[in-house]
Amino acid sequence: MLASLHSDNLLLASWGESVWRADSLARAAGVVLPSGYARLDAALPGGGWPLGALCELLQPPAQQHEWRLLLPGLCACAHRRACSVVLVGAPHTPFGPGLAAWGLELSQLLWLKVDGAGERLWSAEQALRCDGVQAVLAWLPAVRTTQLRRLHLAAQAQGKLLFVMRPASARDEASPAVLRLLVQQGSGTGLAVQVLKRRGPPVTEALALDDRRAAFSVFLAAARARNTPADVVPDAYPSHSEPGSDHVLDCLAGAA
Repeated sequence: MLASLHSDNLLLASWGESVWRADSLARAAGVVLPSGYARLDAALPGGGWPLGALCELLQPPAQQHEWRLLLPGLCACAHRRACSVVLVGAPHTPFGPGLAAWGLELSQLLWLKVDGAGERLWSAEQALRCDGVQAVLAWLPAVRTTQLRRLHLAAQAQGKLLFVMRPASARDEASPAVLRLLVQQGSGTGLAVQVLKRRGPPVTEALALDDRRAAFSVFLAAARARNTPADVVPDAYPSHSEPGSDHVLDCLAGAA
């Protein structure tokens, strides 16, 4: 009897370490990556982006703020380990020199130009299973909950960063994501990030983040001063549309 009680107490103690109470911010179940924004990290369980879990970034139509939000953390990850970042279905051509200026080298970036929903899902899942890949960014405007759950399980099994970009209209849809953020243009040059879902109490107000966009503008201005067109893309990333129209950093600078 005493042995049985002792065993039960140990089991309860083990559960107590992992049980999350809804009125408090949960601890991350595994490793986290600091986002680069102290205010955002303070609102995220564990203090950063969770590895091995699905994170959803929702945005209003015609807004693409994912790079502004994710780049500081991705660059910090790249500095700490030799890793690759895979882009699946990115709507804009990656501007290699600008990303390299932040610390994300071209050799660490793989852009998969796939359009069909099925192709994007398959590509994202396969990328998560690759040993050299540390982070996958997938643009999935139309996706089912069961498909998202499959990606979440793949990220969980491999311990990888997984960010899925979706429209703001999907905020009322069910999702297995452990973290859902609504990202919008804030006042001035900052971002307004609303935490829609996390393991913790609701966040009633949007977080105002300084996105350091001035650094992008400075880089682009310097490139133009050297007579280097900002719409020149390295051979590794050929543009599939009119030059200068869809490079992610050009879009950011134009919005300043």
